[in-house]
Amino acid sequence: MMVREYLKLARSFNAVLTGVSPVMGAIAMEQYNILCLFLLFLVGFLGHTFGFVFNDIVDYKIDKYSKEISDRPLISGTISIKKAWVFAIASMVAAFIIAIYIAVTTHSFFPIVVLAISSFFIILYDLTSKKFPFTDVLVALGLFFLILYGAFYGNVPVKSIYDITKLAWIVCVLGSIQVLFMQIVTGGMKDIENDFMKGAKTLAVQMGVRIVNGNLKVSSSFKTLAYSIQLTDIIIVFLPFFIIQNFSKSPILQYFQWLMLVIIAILMFFLSHKLLSMKRFERFRARKLIGSHYVTNFALVPIMLMSLNPWSGLLVFFPAVGYILSNIIVHGTILQPKTM
Repeated sequence: MMVREYLKLARSFNAVLTGVSPVMGAIAMEQYNILCLFLLFLVGFLGHTFGFVFNDIVDYKIDKYSKEISDRPLISGTISIKKAWVFAIASMVAAFIIAIYIAVTTHSFFPIVVLAISSFFIILYDLTSKKFPFTDVLVALGLFFLILYGAFYGNVPVKSIYDITKLAWIVCVLGSIQVLFMQIVTGGMKDIENDFMKGAKTLAVQMGVRIVNGNLKVSSSFKTLAYSIQLTDIIIVFLPFFIIQNFSKSPILQYFQWLMLVIIAILMFFLSHKLLSMKRFERFRARKLIGSHYVTNFALVPIMLMSLNPWSGLLVFFPAVGYILSNIIVHGTILQPKTM
């Protein structure tokens, strides 16, 4: 089915995660209108589609030599480069049409500029990711502005950027840190075999991650960076409880949140350790660990946002359900997307 191939091309397994990003920004500004949140989700989802399809187009000449990702539609030939361009552009246009509709109905047009800035950073990353190290920060910036875009449509009146609350800024930073980890660590690890062989200038390669006779060599500096990013993520997610007055309205809820956050943090470090300590590079196993980490890492912010509205915790399940359903429908697996 061609629909399945387009879902593969769009990396549907983690599209829900990106789609929920502007939603979290809006919820941080106490927006709970379902229609508004759904439209923001569509903007994020379509933006995700454009970013990954465009990335595959740009990286085609490097990726086509990798047997590990031969299931990707451009490499397998099930979708042509021309059709991929049409799909990418259509996704971007659709995202901005929805964004313009939201702007018109709310009489708030500045957020479109913020969305355009987000798009700019994603496009810049796609064009430079294999040529320069540490371009992963561009993706982090792209997501930062995507979450900020959603925050402008919160229930709290926002006339300028100065009206964005501390909590919303914290959510923007957390999303950026989480994406930075996904790009630098999990992204660098899953592609290390092909990137190392082809001389791609990713940060993982530059920091000494190697494949030698099938054995995976992960440098101490890369491990330190990986754990440091995660530790920063965990510290910041606890900040609102200490710097925002009356952030948690119920002691019982707060204790539950703290317990869940600690459990999630432990699980995150455990999955990272398993990934970074692999003796031999097994892409199948790496995909499973990375997929589990995607779902676990994302749970931090929704649990934290339960202080505003306990129903926000339900966001924990959306990326997980989307990830699993996408893998079952598109790849016939649960935690190992073959196009990762």
